[in-house]
Amino acid sequence: MSYTVETLNGCTKKLLFNFETIDLTTEIKNAMVRKQRTVSLKGFRAGKAPLAVVEQMFGPQMEHEALNQFVQSQFFDAVEKEKMRVVGYPSFENMKYNKGKSVSFDAMVEVFPDVTLQNYSKYSFKKDSAVVTDEDVEALKKNFLSSKAEMVEVTDANRTIDKGLFAVINFEGEKENGERPENMKATEYLLEIGTGSFIPGFEEGICGMKKGEKRTLNLEFPKEYQVPELQGAKVKFFVELVEIKEKKFPEFKDELVKEFGFETVADFLKKNRENLVQQKEKTTLQKLHQEILDKFVADNKFDVPNTLIHQQEDHLKEELRGTLKSQGFNDAMMEEYFHKWHGDLHTKAEFQVRSALILDALAKKYSIEVGDAEIETKYAEMATATGMDIEQIRKFYNSNEKAKNNISFAVREEKTFEALAKDIKIS
Repeated sequence: MSYTVETLNGCTKKLLFNFETIDLTTEIKNAMVRKQRTVSLKGFRAGKAPLAVVEQMFGPQMEHEALNQFVQSQFFDAVEKEKMRVVGYPSFENMKYNKGKSVSFDAMVEVFPDVTLQNYSKYSFKKDSAVVTDEDVEALKKNFLSSKAEMVEVTDANRTIDKGLFAVINFEGEKENGERPENMKATEYLLEIGTGSFIPGFEEGICGMKKGEKRTLNLEFPKEYQVPELQGAKVKFFVELVEIKEKKFPEFKDELVKEFGFETVADFLKKNRENLVQQKEKTTLQKLHQEILDKFVADNKFDVPNTLIHQQEDHLKEELRGTLKSQGFNDAMMEEYFHKWHGDLHTKAEFQVRSALILDALAKKYSIEVGDAEIETKYAEMATATGMDIEQIRKFYNSNEKAKNNISFAVREEKTFEALAKDIKIS
């Protein structure tokens, strides 16, 4: 064997290669022939230059190419022989080549770690109840009726603005230095109280105001606010409540719900209560699964490949780009944002990678497999949840390998949590 393997940590290997004798004659000749077929030299037709001429002009280059080919082939042969689960690309170091005689080099490569989990048989978790309340149903009814609701003015002079009502306001912001930027003022702005669409403290600050009342709010912009010059800035907002409005909803009758695709009010309530239960069940499961992962990550320490963390960071950034772009960020602002929050992104990416490796270890322990029938079940669930035709869903995922793999991973994760639930306490 012409190499040795050093373990630098749980996910990094160093392969040290040493060939005291080396003959690259065959490799160099093959490189020359490949070059001869493609090279175009003065006085010769393309691909017809004599091999001796090609060798004279490109000899050192072809020898370097042959050596590179040799190094890579030896590395991948060793990886296969050692049954390494390699992550990313290797880095080659300490190359020493004695022309035509010997060569030595080192290859550093990251591998998937062997994850050995601590005993979790005594783990205990509490799952929230997926109870649907009458308030949940009323909120859903209002959501359906929202498009048919009428916005009307509140005429009671003693009525104060509060959550659920709409405030028509004039406002202007003033920075500590006395500046009043244009992007901090508006006239007859319609704001629904309780949506949290303004900076923290603004909506709370105007609650209790009556029509015609004026108020000064002393606030502070969030440190992660999207406009860099306003991040963490202390400001005063001068607010005037011009008008109070509220939504008047039509009566919920059979004739109305038919427009939403239901036969009767009873049919609407039955089907939507069932949907709400499913949604709450999904939410409570997600919360439970997150708590389980938090516990596993905290209790199981192992080395994680930096390559996987960097890949996940890139994935998180791509997800964020769409959101930031919709908020008016340009490329320069996005890069500044990513630089500022690099630590948080790195921490989140590392947690997600650790979680994935732990779930993979659990899936292997429980011999979790995902078959075509389970993928079809997932398609049916998606069709029910979205109202789309199942054939459209099937066609999309079957023609998109990456998307289908994501579905398969999601099903595998669900089955893993189901198997795990039998070995831990969930009340």
